[in-house]
Amino acid sequence: MVRGEARFYHSYLTLLMAAAAVLRTPATRSLLLLAARTFLRTGRNLSTNPPPPQTPTALSAELLRLLSAAPAWTPDLVRAVSSTLSTASVPDVVVSVLRSLRNPSLAGPFFLLASSASSPQPLPPDAYNAVLPLLSYDPAALEKVLEEMSLLGYGLPNPACAALVATLVRSRRLEDAFRAIGAMRRLKFRPAFSAYTVLIGALADARQPERALELLRQMQEVGYEVSVPLFTTLVRALAREGRMEVALTLVDEVKGSCLEPDIVLYNVCIDCFGKAGNVDVAWKFFHELRAQGLRPDDVSYTSMIWVLCKAGRLGEAEELFGQMEVERDVPCAYAYNTMIMGYGSAARFDDAYRLLERLRERGCIPSVVSFNSILTCLGKKRKVDEALSLLDIMKKDAKPNTSTYNIVIDMLCMAGRVNEAYKIRDEMELAGLFPNLLTVNIMVDRLCKAKQLEEAHRIFESASQRGCNPDSVTYCSLMDGLGKKGKIDEAYRLFEKMLDAGHNANPVVYTSLIRNFFMHGRKEDGHKIFKEMIRRGCHPDLTLINTYMDCVFKVGEVERGRAIFEDIKSYGFLPDVRSYSILIHGLTKAGQARETSNIFQAMTQQGFALDARAYNAVIDGLCKSGKVDKAYEVLEEMKLKHVSPTVATYGSIVDGLAKIDRLDEAYMLFEEAKSKGIELNVVLYSSLIDGFGKVGRIDEAYLILEEMMKKGLTPNFYTWNCLIDALVKAEEINEALICFQSMKEMKCPPNTYTYSILINGLCRVQKYNKAFVFWQDMQKQGLTPNVVTYTTMISGLAKVGNITDACSLFERFKTNGGVPDSASFNALIEGMSNANRATEAYHVFEEARQRGCRVNVTTCISLLDALNKSECLEQAAVVGAVLSEIAKSQHASRSL
Repeated sequence: MVRGEARFYHSYLTLLMAAAAVLRTPATRSLLLLAARTFLRTGRNLSTNPPPPQTPTALSAELLRLLSAAPAWTPDLVRAVSSTLSTASVPDVVVSVLRSLRNPSLAGPFFLLASSASSPQPLPPDAYNAVLPLLSYDPAALEKVLEEMSLLGYGLPNPACAALVATLVRSRRLEDAFRAIGAMRRLKFRPAFSAYTVLIGALADARQPERALELLRQMQEVGYEVSVPLFTTLVRALAREGRMEVALTLVDEVKGSCLEPDIVLYNVCIDCFGKAGNVDVAWKFFHELRAQGLRPDDVSYTSMIWVLCKAGRLGEAEELFGQMEVERDVPCAYAYNTMIMGYGSAARFDDAYRLLERLRERGCIPSVVSFNSILTCLGKKRKVDEALSLLDIMKKDAKPNTSTYNIVIDMLCMAGRVNEAYKIRDEMELAGLFPNLLTVNIMVDRLCKAKQLEEAHRIFESASQRGCNPDSVTYCSLMDGLGKKGKIDEAYRLFEKMLDAGHNANPVVYTSLIRNFFMHGRKEDGHKIFKEMIRRGCHPDLTLINTYMDCVFKVGEVERGRAIFEDIKSYGFLPDVRSYSILIHGLTKAGQARETSNIFQAMTQQGFALDARAYNAVIDGLCKSGKVDKAYEVLEEMKLKHVSPTVATYGSIVDGLAKIDRLDEAYMLFEEAKSKGIELNVVLYSSLIDGFGKVGRIDEAYLILEEMMKKGLTPNFYTWNCLIDALVKAEEINEALICFQSMKEMKCPPNTYTYSILINGLCRVQKYNKAFVFWQDMQKQGLTPNVVTYTTMISGLAKVGNITDACSLFERFKTNGGVPDSASFNALIEGMSNANRATEAYHVFEEARQRGCRVNVTTCISLLDALNKSECLEQAAVVGAVLSEIAKSQHASRSL
């Protein structure tokens, strides 16, 4: 182009820029500047010395070189990239750079800079498609890119969306994946079908079924047809978290739609509802499966048989097993092993051995799994010698594997037979099966549980010499053993050693530390461990949070316990049955049992399948708050849902009934528990003894005590206290003293409350000297008297004229922080007055008035007589005035 044209373009551009500078309206100025920039792009090639043009390939290579050399997005990199982008057409190079970029963290900032440099011409859809999968590392950039796509009217390609979500799921960043799907929906995009299914599966595995269900509902909203396998995934996840009602709703939704439930869905329902204790619901699904024209497979039979065995319904399990044998030409090894396990769990080992023989008769050699099943059950029943015999028999049919030896080593260590465990380990090595880390972990854990810490520590130290370096499980077992033994500081040093060895502390480790610190009275250290865990970036699991909450409630920090319960959701969980049970139990122990009904209602509304432990917490809370009839209703519900009541269930209701004098009902419930074969404990018997004793039915209380002792149960101090208290109140003091002597003979040391009952009883029948003997004995035992005992003893000593001891006791009581009541003051003043110690009596009288304690008329008259005899006329005048005021007050009250 000629110089004249160049000068023309330059002059025109200068004029545009000057006009923009003069005009004050921002909008006008922006338009002129835009025109100038456009004109400048048009006239770039008018220069007489234009820069050498770069091809897209060369430009891509230069950009990749700059991005590869930079570890992070810095101002220098921004300037270099901007300069390079200004030399050629941006859209041509962005896609190729993104496809070759090795550092995905730079993709977002690079793309946004390129988009800005390309303005006003937008980048093509291919560029957005290329950058989306790379934005998993930059959620903020992802939001901006999605917003640009929405403004430009670009669609969201399924492959890019699926790749983005899959990358986030693979890196376990489920929260970011969930937010990404949320951002897409907010901007009116339709996320890919596979993006939804992948994330739903991951959330289900991560025990976040509520979020998974939310995504499933989103899929339905955007028009996707949800398949049966996806419903099955949600049913399994919800049932695993105890959300049985919601899981049932989903199953009903499948049956009510055009979808046909498949065998997998039914098998999952049988398994999940069976494991939750809903055996009848599991049975219903098994029969429904047949009604739908489906044939039960090996999984169906095995799952249902195990559910029935676990519920103790062996007769039905045997019948179903028989049906399966008739239908199957080839025996199902899994079903046989399950039935063998069922017999073993019920301690019916002869039936288990017969089933092994039947398997042989049907042409199958029993597998190592069959033998391992019986060995496991023998171990649980502590039948160690029988297990060792079975191990020898097993070698004829199946070669023991590592699991076999680990099972045997496990039970030997639990039984404290360490030398035999070492022999089995040596035998294992001779068989070519070298002990693995699991073997080490089993030995360390079981020896710790058997309280053989030194032996456990020796195995821990020698593990690395055998090629099994301890892992976090090994460390945790030993730490827990040390903690339970009270060696907390040693456990914490081992924890630090574990961190130094490069192992990450997981929630199980922190749970052990927190529990043991609290258990041994070091609650502040327990709180510090929790804070340290958060600081180290270890995310607590629900078990840890529940344990921490339980510990906090047990040390009396009720409000803090409530706060932990409320914080469960902030950690990404929903409270489970155990969370609610701990809350109810904690509030009940703190005297706030009235909230139990509301909490129970919340549990029911959320569809939780309550276990015996949860029901017991609810029933105990209701009884403690006086709602015994409601507790009865919950007991009936428990029976209807086939959750077997335990001794704790009956104990709570019997105690509740006994406390409100409904003793005949309490006794009937007591008899019902016995008829069901429930092993009754001392607590339940003591509740009945207390109830009958309080209403004066002493003979019946004695009969229950006698029955309890015939059962081999030893009365504890609570049992004896209940009976002694009943005898004292019935003024059978000699019988109470006989019980006291029996208590000591049975090696049950009396506590403060025992002595208090007897001292009060002896004083009541005016055996003050005998009461003082018990008082002295109590002191020798190192027991601290309570306020009532002090008051009773001071009154008793004063009444028998032992003023010196009474005064000494009175002063000691105050020194120890006690606050005397009106009864103490009146007894002491009267005793001193009768002993002609008028001046001292008057000082006590003044102290009583200063403390706001009421001095009665009899006391005033005794003091007034003593003062007159001692010629203390001034003090007598004061007492007389007080006596006059009392008389006026009484007269005024009678007039009303």
